[in-house]
Amino acid sequence: MGNRSFPPALDEEENAVFGKSSLSRRVTLPVALAATGVLFLGACGGGNDSGGNSDAAKSGNDTGPITYVQGKDNSNIVQPAIDKWNAAHPDEKVTLKEQTDQADQQHDDLVQNFQAKNADYDIVSVDNIWTSEFAAKGWLVPLEGDYALDTSALLPATVNAATYNKKVYVGPTSSDGGLLYYRKDLVPTPPTSWDELMADCSIAKQNNMDCYAGQYAQYEGLTVNIAEAINTAGGSVLSEDGKTATLDTPEAKAGLDRLVKAFQNGDIPKQATTYQEEQGRQSFEDGKLLFLRNWPYVYSLAKTDGSSTVKDTFGVAALPGNGDGKPGASSLGGHAAGISVYSDHKKTAFEFLKFLESEEIQKDWLTQGSAAPVLSSLYDDPALVQQFPYLPTLKTSIENAVPRPVTPFYPAVTKAIQDNAFSALSGSKSTDAALSDMQKSVQNAISGGQ
Repeated sequence: MGNRSFPPALDEEENAVFGKSSLSRRVTLPVALAATGVLFLGACGGGNDSGGNSDAAKSGNDTGPITYVQGKDNSNIVQPAIDKWNAAHPDEKVTLKEQTDQADQQHDDLVQNFQAKNADYDIVSVDNIWTSEFAAKGWLVPLEGDYALDTSALLPATVNAATYNKKVYVGPTSSDGGLLYYRKDLVPTPPTSWDELMADCSIAKQNNMDCYAGQYAQYEGLTVNIAEAINTAGGSVLSEDGKTATLDTPEAKAGLDRLVKAFQNGDIPKQATTYQEEQGRQSFEDGKLLFLRNWPYVYSLAKTDGSSTVKDTFGVAALPGNGDGKPGASSLGGHAAGISVYSDHKKTAFEFLKFLESEEIQKDWLTQGSAAPVLSSLYDDPALVQQFPYLPTLKTSIENAVPRPVTPFYPAVTKAIQDNAFSALSGSKSTDAALSDMQKSVQNAISGGQ
């Protein structure tokens, strides 16, 4: 997802949802969850599927002061939560260590401290796209046995993203899903399929506007958008076991081809190859764009920004689907908390993890920072829906969301997707050539190649 501070939206992805006080300072979001990109191929290589370091995981199972590590708290919602915890747990105080607001730097910092077996990184914020890598490396305590996590109240998609090799390794703390913003004054009924959306582009032309844009610059947001296109069309990037690239299919071709053709005929403006989250948001708020795929944070800004020209004329819908009556498949955003196997106070870390998932904190983070909750019930709370009308639509998005490729080799996989998809969208490769090269590069990546 580009830059993403917590809570994302990225987890890139992770990594992304939100209110003006927090997000107006987050220039390139999250869900954009970060180009963990090229920097960490070495860190991903040679992961073991067992989640090793069993000796480390067995030690330090007691209580005491801990440190919670996460990206920069631009929304100022985490320290107040920690203050609540500390007031109630004077012997198990939590100290917040803030990283930068750059997701790739956050990832780098975590990798370095895990490799150094730093016991001071007791519990860490993990972008969804890092979970499988960290679990395969044996750096996270599996949430089983004494640390079994009750996931029954959580959105199932967030639990899936927290799972690697059929074990839950992290506790979801924030989620995110893509939404379709549209001009309800020009399009009273939002499109429910890609074909309907493209047909509505004639309305944009009549009003001298661009029709549609997402995030198509060459960064993590591009992986998010390409994965959504492929998954919505019925395709996938990897097989369910994560061991085989699955990009040489008619469905994957149909998904990528939709975007390529829209660029070719101008329904997606050529400048959209420079768009991260903020560029598209600005175009939409300026009244230059009929449809925009973006994250929930746009809602508050489009309503409250002094420069927004669409405060009273935009609506929010689920991403357009494949024409089968189902919504489009959003890429799942969000973060989770993971307990380091090197922590000396794992019991406290686990209790603090559960505290972050509590209704009190999840509601605080939604109302004070517009973070997307992980508790399913909050999306149906009448008072919250009145305050945040997009919540039911966001819940639909998250319920139909698909995690980005689950693999310990994610940085190399996302680079392969970005490089080849960008070539196709910008016209330097055909769809067939881009997918063929993407297939080879992704297969090489998940086979441990560099």
